[in-house]
Amino acid sequence: MRSDSRRGAKPSGRVTRGTTNINRLRRVDRWMAHEPAIIAALTSEPRPLIVDLGYGARPDTCVEMAHRLRPVAPDLEMVGLEIDPERIVEPYDRVRFALGGFELAGLHPHLVRAFNVLRQYDEHEVAPAWAQMIAQLAPGGLIVEGTCDEIGRRCAWVLLDADGPRQLTLCWAPAHTARPSELAERLPKALIHHNVPGERIHELLATADRCWDNAAGQTVFGPRARWRQTLRLMRDAGIDVEIPRGRVVDNLLTVPWETVAVRG
Repeated sequence: MRSDSRRGAKPSGRVTRGTTNINRLRRVDRWMAHEPAIIAALTSEPRPLIVDLGYGARPDTCVEMAHRLRPVAPDLEMVGLEIDPERIVEPYDRVRFALGGFELAGLHPHLVRAFNVLRQYDEHEVAPAWAQMIAQLAPGGLIVEGTCDEIGRRCAWVLLDADGPRQLTLCWAPAHTARPSELAERLPKALIHHNVPGERIHELLATADRCWDNAAGQTVFGPRARWRQTLRLMRDAGIDVEIPRGRVVDNLLTVPWETVAVRG
């Protein structure tokens, strides 16, 4: 394991609940395996280093992440980090596990996934945690920081690089969400308290709901077809949304960070 951390250095952060479920993070894993920026980061060298920060009481989702990203980078090096020493387990299925927090155990990864970690912190702690992780990235490295519900049907995450947050993505199971604004309860900590009138994230969700209603004529073709039309209507309304190419399993809403950045 590549690391320049001092032996015995205290991890940065605090122990969280550690709740997890098998397959809970499948949606963000699917997205990472097809996102051009992630693919570029993972193919920048023969053996990219990936860190899953805060994998919880069980290592299942960390091992699953490695499985889903190996088709992109077959020789990736996967390390799961946990701040609770009691959760560290023996290496399994070519994945190592170690003690670490936002300092990333001194590692310099090409990709970090930190899911359902900062949700349990206060909002003012988000920016310092982001900065600490960013400082450890390898050149061209990326961070995916977000949250999801208990079984992974609704997710939201921020993509960060060396300069800070780049974009926000909301992702959900088409058959289990009636309106886009239902994702509000799963917004990342940096945004969840700002879903109020006058803030950009509130405006985005309101526009998504309005365009979703206007796309009701596509309902006969299923929720994915209706969502694709919703994205077209949002773009027509001036929102810089990404429209995925081809058929996708999940409903996705991705916008540049400046579209949702907190005002003031």
